[in-house]
Amino acid sequence: MPVISTPQAFIQDDLYVDLEAITGHRLFLKCEGFNFAGSIKLKAATAMVEAAERDGLLTPGSTLVESSSGNLGVALSMIAASKGYRFVCVTDSRCNLATRLLLEALGAQVHIITEPSPTGGLLGARIDHVRALCASDDRYVWLNQYTNLNNQIAHYRTTAPAIARAFPDLDVLFVGAGTTGTLMGCARYFRSWHRPVRIVAIDVEGSATFGYPPGRRMIPGLGTSIRPPLLDTSYVDEVVHVDEAETIRTCHQLARHGFVFGGSTGTVVSGATQWLARQEHPLTAVTIAPDLGERYLETVYQTAWVQDLYGEDVLEPRPELETRALG
Repeated sequence: MPVISTPQAFIQDDLYVDLEAITGHRLFLKCEGFNFAGSIKLKAATAMVEAAERDGLLTPGSTLVESSSGNLGVALSMIAASKGYRFVCVTDSRCNLATRLLLEALGAQVHIITEPSPTGGLLGARIDHVRALCASDDRYVWLNQYTNLNNQIAHYRTTAPAIARAFPDLDVLFVGAGTTGTLMGCARYFRSWHRPVRIVAIDVEGSATFGYPPGRRMIPGLGTSIRPPLLDTSYVDEVVHVDEAETIRTCHQLARHGFVFGGSTGTVVSGATQWLARQEHPLTAVTIAPDLGERYLETVYQTAWVQDLYGEDVLEPRPELETRALG
């Protein structure tokens, strides 16, 4: 039994759910929500903070500031509380209420951006706000998850090796694309592995990550309104775009089998299932659940919210999604 003194000292890296009975395919879901931050973002947050401390950028008296749709903010707020730093989380109106309350309970200041930037959407407006804060006081330290190489290094060193140990016969890995830290860290690791692994990125409709026009996105976690600086598409074999209504349906399908996961998980499981359905031969496939579903009870799992945004028939079956290959 582990004994810890800081919340970031505990990472559960070896839990998978076999989804074959639910999806009809040999698909294993890596569960990242069983740490004190409740999401995979604890890995990136820990790596970025520790690197900033080693480099002398983060010192006693510093105030951490970061743009986050929720999960990274929670992870940073826990680390800041354990280390004695102040933390300002810059988020937007799509951030779940439960997440905002958790941030505040951990002592973070939460700045909510409601007006999008003319060119960069809500994400661009959040980043503009962070830059303004940093310009106003040199005690602010912005780790910048969007450009910080430690975001992907964390997954190169932890997430990908854990998958490799558990599935030495892995054929395909599906990874959701947000900042693309998880995607790039895993893709770079498996590029030099002992056997070829197909890397399929899962993105959400309305995301500009892979060059499509930005559109409405209401579920935080995946997708961006600007291309992530960390993204290198040469490491990605294919991209699947998933409509948010399909995300909702998949989350509810998983819940009916006793598994309540967050919106990002609904997206990646949906995209992976649709991709696997088009393959001629059975494959060993893994995808990643970034968090659990409790923070989404007022949105993804709330009937009025779902029907208001996606229509009365949102839980009806939908035709297969289009797989878009890079090239």
